[in-house]
Amino acid sequence: MPRRLIFLFATVIVVSIAVVQTRHESRQLFAQLQTHQAERDALNVEWGKLLLEEGAWSQHRRIELMARSRLDMNTPDAANIHAVRVKPDSAL
Repeated sequence: MPRRLIFLFATVIVVSIAVVQTRHESRQLFAQLQTHQAERDALNVEWGKLLLEEGAWSQHRRIELMARSRLDMNTPDAANIHAVRVKPDSAL
C-alpha cells in the first residue's frame, strides 16, 4: 500500500508543477499579447495620421500652387491649345 501512496503522491506533485508551469507560460503569453495589441493600436493611429497627411499634400489646390510657384507652370491661353486627332487604326 505505501508504494501506491508514494506513486500517487509523486504523480500529484508532477501534475501540480505542470499546472503551475502552464499557468505561468499562459500569463507571460497574455502579457505579450497585450503588448502587441498596444503596438498594433499605435500603428493604426499613425497610419490614420499618415493618410490625413497624404490627403493634405495631394490636394489639387496645393499641387496647382506648387506647379505655378516652383515650376512656373500656368494654364495656356485658348489660342495656344491645339487638339491632336489620332486615327483609331494607327499604331502608336
